[in-house]
Amino acid sequence: MTKTHSELLPLALTLSRAKSWEDFTRTLMLAGKALPAMPPQLKQDATSVKGCESPVWLAYVETTSENGARFFAFSPSKVIRGVLAVLLEKANSMEQAQRRDFDFDTYLEACQLQRYMSESRGNGIKAVVEKLKAY
Repeated sequence: MTKTHSELLPLALTLSRAKSWEDFTRTLMLAGKALPAMPPQLKQDATSVKGCESPVWLAYVETTSENGARFFAFSPSKVIRGVLAVLLEKANSMEQAQRRDFDFDTYLEACQLQRYMSESRGNGIKAVVEKLKAY
């Protein structure tokens, strides 16, 4: 197991073990269902991610939990919600400096997401990753 693979969190690890396109897609859809609901008031122009094929909102919110803040995201696309769930699972486990320096592309590759993404979806996910790193 590579170092990156051993660092996969549960949703990403499950995707990395998918044996077929059907298994991967089903797992990705289930991951999207695991994405915590984004409060409706956070879906606004300021939290919209530009460059995505499907609408995407991403917000960083101060919380009362031990880490002090967390990301929320939403997309009407089931596939993109699954990708967002994987990204936020990782991003919410990191401090700002870790997120800024983290190689999300390698992480997505380790869980097979890069392999199944169209170029236009991939460009949108890059925009999401840029925003995750900027917070």
